[in-house]
Amino acid sequence: MKLDQLTKPWAAFSYGFLDESAKREMRRRILKAIAIPGYQVPYASREVPIARGWGTGGLQVTLTLLKPTSVVKVIDQGADDSVNASSIRKFLRRVSSARETLDTLEADIIQSRHRIPEEKLREDQILVLQVPNPEPLRPVQPDMSEARIMHGDADYGQLWLTLYEQLVRSGRIMQGSSYPSMVNGRHVMTPSPIPRWDVPKMNQAANLTILSAGREKRIHAVPPYTRVEPLVFDDVPYRVEDHADKICHRSGVTGYFMNELPQDDGSSTFQVSDSQYGVKHIRKQDGETVAIGETYYKQGKIEQ
Repeated sequence: MKLDQLTKPWAAFSYGFLDESAKREMRRRILKAIAIPGYQVPYASREVPIARGWGTGGLQVTLTLLKPTSVVKVIDQGADDSVNASSIRKFLRRVSSARETLDTLEADIIQSRHRIPEEKLREDQILVLQVPNPEPLRPVQPDMSEARIMHGDADYGQLWLTLYEQLVRSGRIMQGSSYPSMVNGRHVMTPSPIPRWDVPKMNQAANLTILSAGREKRIHAVPPYTRVEPLVFDDVPYRVEDHADKICHRSGVTGYFMNELPQDDGSSTFQVSDSQYGVKHIRKQDGETVAIGETYYKQGKIEQ
């Protein structure tokens, strides 16, 4: 067998890579997810040219929403220049002619893996979060049929028990990323592996947030101005990561979520996780005119 026998002749593909039938289904599923905040809507996840588990769900949503006039930003754990973010951004540009940007304020669609930007999003912006595991009940109920019955009954007692056990054993709730959160007072969702720092940003946010898991074939959404409340006990307040006093060694900003960088001498330095937010401050210090938007946090404290 020769190599040319294994290949197919070149053929044009649909705008935005996905065929029109796939896009129609995705739009219908997204509308249902918006109509029932936090509810997991199943969909037929298509094959896209990245591996399952590396953002196929978010990529399918973004491809469905794209149009030639769109401006797209892609980040991976806060960074715009990671291999995953750069590859997805390049692919989106090639199949849609949409303009790419690193600036949160310029973007119409922001696709993110595991972070929400520090600058506040507007009503005309859409945040697409990649989700590896959309089921908050999986750690306590591995049988998905039973888990869906529990969602239907709003039976989240086992989640509360898990949080209580962490509190008793460790003196504090140890849940880090994917903190279970009640959406619109009805459905508990897992807000992707974003840190606890980012969960309060979703509460009453002006933007639409769509969370998609390609491998698990589930979509859920948080419409604009919707309550998103982390599960907490009345006498144990919700705590975010204590980064209020951390200073970015590159940009000098403080009071935002930081990445810890271990040094050879055993010490650590810190760098603001939202890389472009740090770049903006560096450019401003160099005398450039840079638009920096309002942030959710001020000196480590959330502003609602």
